[in-house]
Amino acid sequence: MIFLAYGTTATVSRLIGAGEDRAAARQSVQGLWLAALLGVVIVVLLVPLGDPLLRLLGGEGEALDQARIYLRISLAGIPFLLLTLAGAGASTGRQDTRTPLRIAVAGAIANLVIESVLIFGLGFEIGASALATVIAQVGTGLVFVAGIVRWGRSVGAAARPERAAILSLLSGSWTLVLRSVALRGSFTLAAAVAARLGTVELAAHQVAVQIWGTLTLALDAVAIAGQALTGRWLGAGDAQRARTAARRMIELDIAVGAVAALVILAVREPVAGIFSNDAAVVAAAAHALVWVALTQPLSGYVFALDGVLIGAGDLRYLARSMLAAAVVFAGLAAVVLAAEASLGWLWSALVAFMVLRAVALWWRWRGDRWVVTGVSSNP
Repeated sequence: MIFLAYGTTATVSRLIGAGEDRAAARQSVQGLWLAALLGVVIVVLLVPLGDPLLRLLGGEGEALDQARIYLRISLAGIPFLLLTLAGAGASTGRQDTRTPLRIAVAGAIANLVIESVLIFGLGFEIGASALATVIAQVGTGLVFVAGIVRWGRSVGAAARPERAAILSLLSGSWTLVLRSVALRGSFTLAAAVAARLGTVELAAHQVAVQIWGTLTLALDAVAIAGQALTGRWLGAGDAQRARTAARRMIELDIAVGAVAALVILAVREPVAGIFSNDAAVVAAAAHALVWVALTQPLSGYVFALDGVLIGAGDLRYLARSMLAAAVVFAGLAAVVLAAEASLGWLWSALVAFMVLRAVALWWRWRGDRWVVTGVSSNP
């Protein structure tokens, strides 16, 4: 459902660049309604399907029991999580990155404090961790809703749902949904493979994925800026300025990735030790973190170009190229599983996935087909 953020950022930034503030606010408000609707649908589907999906991922025994508890409690936060995505996308599209930062920091602090009190202070277990996250998601989601509705009223955009607008948003989102499914599906598949390699491998893989995900958020921050700036300048009809801003975003993200790589290489063993006191898990996680570190400059390049092309509305190409990379990764993951190879081989398959994405994005970037000015984006 990340299209609720990315698609909104690209569309709103184009409309703002074209001077159509009321249309931008209307788009943002309808995005909130779509987010709420999709959140309810997902909850309804996951109530009966949650357990079969956990088993499909390789969950069994105590790991399955804990995952079931966490998932069931987490369902309550999904609609508010999607409202947060839509609200953050609208704010970023307006070139307002401070508001999402403040809300995210406040939500993270609340989550950490509540979780620490419930688990370390009162002795509750994994369900308390899920509950703390749900509370933070409810708070951040409602704050974003209030801000977007207030902006809409200030420019004359109605807060009521509009069926045609919601359906239009939904029908236009399939390319970003396909891209997201291919991306998240690849990492979900990697988790399923790690679960079948062994408990130690699964734990180490999840440690590495958490670190990779945290670094991804830092790199993605630059990419989101690329979305907003690219959309704004293309919406204003200034293709040269859009390309110049995009190039700067790419350079910056590669630099951030290089710094992150050096830091992770230097502290990978102490970082792995934060997550577990099991020597085998720590050793395997530290090894996986070498792969995480080495991919950071490449990830910076990929995320920046991803953001630029999303901002340009070049969504069909992004979906097709992501799907192709995911298919190749699925084949490599199947080989790793069949050979009962080590966790390092699984991460080498993930690196190949990122390389394929980088090549596809570079090929598109070098041409001009993504450069479409005005309110309409690349079909």
